[in-house]
Amino acid sequence: MNARPSMRCVLLIVVGLLMLSGTSHAQIAVHDTSVTIRNAITAALKEHLLQLQMAQHSQIRRMAQRLSMFTDLGKYSAPDAPRWRRHPGEDGEGEMLSSSLQSALDFGDAEGASYMSVVHSVMSDPVALAALPADARRVVERQLATIDLADAASVATIHNSGRLRFAGRAELNAIEALDADVTDGTLEQSATAALDKISGATLIAARQRQARSGLLIGLVEQLAVDTKRERDTHAAALNMQLSQWANAAALGAAFSGTGDALRTWRQP
Repeated sequence: MNARPSMRCVLLIVVGLLMLSGTSHAQIAVHDTSVTIRNAITAALKEHLLQLQMAQHSQIRRMAQRLSMFTDLGKYSAPDAPRWRRHPGEDGEGEMLSSSLQSALDFGDAEGASYMSVVHSVMSDPVALAALPADARRVVERQLATIDLADAASVATIHNSGRLRFAGRAELNAIEALDADVTDGTLEQSATAALDKISGATLIAARQRQARSGLLIGLVEQLAVDTKRERDTHAAALNMQLSQWANAAALGAAFSGTGDALRTWRQP
């Protein structure tokens, strides 16, 4: 009775072991469509990024190639640029009476001493002006103001011209140095070096625009002085004409009496 249950247990154990050994060697294939589509999209995207990076690398290499690889940059240079002339003393002209004024044209003269040394001085006596009638005093004061205005504009223009001429020598050296850097055909210069050259050229251009503006301002001041002088001349002529018309009767009588005296005069 006891042997049968034991045999039954042994059989059950053997059957279980056989079933376990059979399932351990079995493989079940699972196919997920969403995972397959995701992997395909990822592969295509990576391929597109690879092609884009290769195109960008080729474009950067083409952009990094300097123009000197294809042509000589020296043809863009302007050799033998005109120099800033200094006077007097150069070009064999010798010493001149206006040497101080010419030196002011080379280096500037903010005080205007060189200009005042070569112009005629104006006698301005406050006592004599105060003794004049009011109308005559106003006329003389306006004429003196015109002369003062012309002197101020001339002094400022000469000083600015001298400073620009003096600074132009250093500016010319900077332009020549930039010219040498730009026409340098070496291939070892980076994009940063090219940007620095552009910045240097922009700075020089800004300085030149500033100098040009200063010269234009000087011309405007000179034109303003000339316009005022011309206007005063026309105003004086018009005032004389109006005065003649206003006093025509008295002037006619005076000239008539003078004419009669001349006609009747006989030498004794």
